[in-house]
Amino acid sequence: MNQMEHLDDEKDGYIKIDRYNAVKTESIAHHYKDILTQLGEDPEREGLLKTPERVAKAFQYLTHGYDLNPSEILRSAMFKEDYSQMVVVKDIEVYSMCEHHMLPFFGKAHIAYIPNGHIVGLSKIPRVVDAFSRRLQVQERLTNEIRDCIQDTLRPAGVAVVIECKHLCMAMRGIQKQNSVTTTSAFTGEFAKDRTRAEFLRLITANLH
Repeated sequence: MNQMEHLDDEKDGYIKIDRYNAVKTESIAHHYKDILTQLGEDPEREGLLKTPERVAKAFQYLTHGYDLNPSEILRSAMFKEDYSQMVVVKDIEVYSMCEHHMLPFFGKAHIAYIPNGHIVGLSKIPRVVDAFSRRLQVQERLTNEIRDCIQDTLRPAGVAVVIECKHLCMAMRGIQKQNSVTTTSAFTGEFAKDRTRAEFLRLITANLH
């Protein structure tokens, strides 16, 4: 059962509509109230009264990728087209949650494919990134999942994925290296060839716009 919440801010002149699972919201909020107590806080004080519910809703949004089917997203906008050159979508914003500490990691994804009879609507590639990143993740698996989804669904001549992210589990705790960036990559087909991969890397690092 989904709960529809209408937040009407007349001063700003807009209506925001969010959808959450009411049962999940209540259950998660209950646990977070206990967590606040265990941390030494008073969940009944004014500033924290609605925090468990807010966190419950935030985590549902941050992990809504579990409810999405990335392959169906691609299939919804596949078109036959006689185009066989590289298609690159770069600087796709990535926001995800590290499954080890449940802290955010964020950055950019750069994705390319070489069509083999079909192309896909360009907006669907960032949507696939969101579908996988809005889950509890590790960057390495995220990279492979995006690559495999595009390869298995679109059947192109090759797929390339490079992701660059900062991890708050490294910046805020543990080793506390605030400026470190993690880069992962995954390739199939034609991108296994040095020349094609080099062209892709040149395109994603070039300032063309």
